[in-house]
Amino acid sequence: SGFNSIGHMDTMLRGRHHIGHCKEGEEFIHNVFHVLFLLFSGKEKCNLSICWLQYEISKIVQCLQTKKKKKLKVQGRKSKKLAKNLLKAPDNRNDLSLWKLYAYLEWLLGNTDDARKVLDTALCTAGTGGLKSSQLCSLGLLYAQLEVELLESLEGAVMSRAVHVLTKLAESGPYVPYSGQVSPVNVLKARKTYEHALQDYFSKTLVSDQDRVSDASQLVNLVGCYALFQYLTVGIDAAVLIYAQTSEKLEALGPQKWENTRENFGIQNFPTALEAVTLLHTNLLRFHMKISIYPLNPLREALTEALKRYPSNQSLWRSYIHIQRKSHSASKARRFFDGVTRSTDSLEPWLFAIQAEQMRKKLIENVQRAGAGEIHSTIPETGLTNRIIALFEHAVQSENGTHCPLLWRMYLNFLV
Repeated sequence: SGFNSIGHMDTMLRGRHHIGHCKEGEEFIHNVFHVLFLLFSGKEKCNLSICWLQYEISKIVQCLQTKKKKKLKVQGRKSKKLAKNLLKAPDNRNDLSLWKLYAYLEWLLGNTDDARKVLDTALCTAGTGGLKSSQLCSLGLLYAQLEVELLESLEGAVMSRAVHVLTKLAESGPYVPYSGQVSPVNVLKARKTYEHALQDYFSKTLVSDQDRVSDASQLVNLVGCYALFQYLTVGIDAAVLIYAQTSEKLEALGPQKWENTRENFGIQNFPTALEAVTLLHTNLLRFHMKISIYPLNPLREALTEALKRYPSNQSLWRSYIHIQRKSHSASKARRFFDGVTRSTDSLEPWLFAIQAEQMRKKLIENVQRAGAGEIHSTIPETGLTNRIIALFEHAVQSENGTHCPLLWRMYLNFLV
């Protein structure tokens, strides 16, 4: 009992109170972590701690999505206690990745000032590796991204805490917490430093496979920091230019060098450098459209190009569905889904095509049920149910679809 809901199905349209993990499943996962902790030491134990914290964060994100304040409070207390205990372990004290996750946890729980304190402390104790340290770059990037999300417009962004963090990162000196001022001279110096760091990156040759893996993640963090810095100090076009140039260079280096990172990392879902850069690019465009007026086309083009190349990237599909919901014409999206499903064995395109149609159906039903006197269907589509069933039929006939319990459950759920 309980194990079935470990693979909880977010795609199912269930009542709000059902979403989450049931007690027995939770206990099972906790027992697994406790048993494994006794078997590992050093770096492996650190990696296990990171996995555990990521799992806790996923539960908090779920509480935030279902808008359950009471549950969020309880879950937050548990997760914070666990995070503090993990950080007390001697092996973990100096691990920046864990400090980063702990700060992110605090941020998600709405404790912005506490999160800033944790991030400032981590940056102060992390030494002066600057842009050469992958972990420092990653920490600085998260800090800046979280700060940028608080901005309501780009006016005065040059003086923001995010610019301070990114500038200090480029200086490679001891970190000083934000005091409300960013010197324009330091901004200019930082821009030059970022530019040279990126040029140096592409000019050096890598020897071992291990180098290549750490190098791929380092490059992604560096590009993310540089593009965000340009976005805040110059504007969106400057940031997009960096992503475009980086993607071009990564493609020119040939797939071999960067695609190998996935196998060497030993983790199936580790994104390649190019894929991760694309994700940063599309996320920045989405954010920019939220806080200012900007055409949809650049984002749509970036997403369609990326999805042809990485048809199993769920974050990209989510963004694609999100922007397609705004348009009343479904034909373009349908043609695109059709093209991708024909050219790949991945199941994600099928699942997201079905989800997109189900959202459309829900939208139409809401419009048709609107109690506003005479009903005008704004999007006259009667064949949606048949279309969704046809999509399910094709999906379950594919090699991977036949063996996907989620797909069968969604199909049964829809028919019911």
